[in-house]
Amino acid sequence: MNTFPLCYLAVDFRTPSNVGALFRLADALGIEKIYLTGTSITPPNPKLKRLSRSTEQSVPFDYRESAVGTAADLREQGYRLICLEIGVDSIELDALEIRPSEKICLILGSEREGVPIELLEMADVVAHIPMRGINASMNVVTACAIASYEITRQLQGV
Repeated sequence: MNTFPLCYLAVDFRTPSNVGALFRLADALGIEKIYLTGTSITPPNPKLKRLSRSTEQSVPFDYRESAVGTAADLREQGYRLICLEIGVDSIELDALEIRPSEKICLILGSEREGVPIELLEMADVVAHIPMRGINASMNVVTACAIASYEITRQLQGV
């Protein structure tokens, strides 16, 4: 499988549907690895397996207790840390600039709490998806799919 130098760091993903969908997305887009942290559900899990359509067997993943420690390790390995979260200092996703073949870690918070402040402070960039409607929120995996498309597009130099 061809992969992009893009990994996901999922913080406290407690619902099998979100974890399963994240594996399916990673498989479809060629994401190199998923890091599940904190209270995230991890394989083996019957609901997750069904919802992921067994992609948890082909997408590399690792469970780590500390999201902050994982982010620090990835930074040491040369990854640029990008949090997907709306905030005062966040930039719109389409303003994000990524060099082809740059190593990226996309940090995703739980639907309930979002990205923890410690990770927002560590991030090289905090980006958000512009919302044009009346609703100010989006499912985390849906948002991840939109951000991943933009990141992989730029990684290809398109």
